[in-house]
Amino acid sequence: MRWLLGIVINAVLFVALAGWFQGFHVSGFGAAFVASLILSILNMLVRPILIILTLPITILTLGLFLIVINAMTLLLTDAIMGDAFDVSGFGLALLVVIIMSIFNLVVQRVLFEKD
Repeated sequence: MRWLLGIVINAVLFVALAGWFQGFHVSGFGAAFVASLILSILNMLVRPILIILTLPITILTLGLFLIVINAMTLLLTDAIMGDAFDVSGFGLALLVVIIMSIFNLVVQRVLFEKD
């Protein structure tokens, strides 16, 4: 249930960010939901491999390189989705990932914090 709620929240966030940034396009909520689902699957399957491959630079940057890995995962989602989901470049992907990370952190604290 928590995983599905995260997918829906990310889909809503994709639609909101697509309206905000000119180089970020989502063709509708359905495409945003599928993109969010694909991103979640890539985070489970591909992200751990990327983390292991880039472990030295991740350690040197004290974990900040993980943001770059998240941006690469978002660009991979863009490549899989085709025209329905488009991120115009790496810089925009980096910005979208930072905003999504902050928003997801706040939402997780508000919704899932144990008393």
